[in-house]
Amino acid sequence: MLVVITAVGPDNVGLADPIIHYVTGLGANIAEIQMYDHDEEAVFAMFLRVHIDADLYNSLRTALTEIGRLKKLSIRVWSADVRRDCPRIAICTTYRPEPAQAVLEAIAAGDIHAIPAVMIGNRDNCKGLAESHGVDWQNIGGEKGEANDERMIEILDEYDVDYVLLARYMRVLPATSCWKYAGGRIINLHHGLLPSFPGIRPYHDANEVRMLTFGATCHFIVPELDAGNQIIHQETFSVEPGTKIEEIVRIGQEVNEPTCLVEGLRRVVAGEVELHFHRVVPRKSHD
Repeated sequence: MLVVITAVGPDNVGLADPIIHYVTGLGANIAEIQMYDHDEEAVFAMFLRVHIDADLYNSLRTALTEIGRLKKLSIRVWSADVRRDCPRIAICTTYRPEPAQAVLEAIAAGDIHAIPAVMIGNRDNCKGLAESHGVDWQNIGGEKGEANDERMIEILDEYDVDYVLLARYMRVLPATSCWKYAGGRIINLHHGLLPSFPGIRPYHDANEVRMLTFGATCHFIVPELDAGNQIIHQETFSVEPGTKIEEIVRIGQEVNEPTCLVEGLRRVVAGEVELHFHRVVPRKSHD
């Protein structure tokens, strides 16, 4: 069984040792390890990917939770294999409803085998969409749309979420949030083709250099390296020369972006791909 362990908290000495010693003492094989120690922010973060016997999973979670309590670390132990048949998804939105709606419809149609556990927004634009599909809605935004990132993590934990889906969620997640749900658990939709058009106006940027093909990118978010290089799926469409930018944006937002996100999420949920050392690779059996 492949298990992801993340630990985040105030920087101090002796934080990594008890986790690593317990895991290795359990007979686990460490497949990947990353550590982050930022003196200016006084933040410690660690990510482990380990192989263990499936019958040890619950005891591992219990023990590491206790280590987290003693060391004042936020520790999460997670495996995609636990709910492989039907993982729990959090859908995060801001303004545009089309990507989230496409995901909800794909789940309802049985094209994606997942449970939409909660919808989270820093604006209330998609509240009605959540209610119409019977999904709990949580607003974490302030008066100007600023997001309460700590509250988001609390909600993800409360709803026992497997994957976090940023469906045109127009806020940047802080590094600590990315570390807490590291290991291919945060999936983002970017409304442009990466790595060529990474900005906030990718349709306009592509149009200005006379591109006739436009697209969207579904990719994993990774801590400290959110450049969109962890690409899961890309979807494109072409237009005739002289097509107005308004029409290009309309097609992208209403048709192409939703299609891209649905297929990207489907590939992750179906276990076709996984994140390995910051690279998206075909998933191998870990039984």
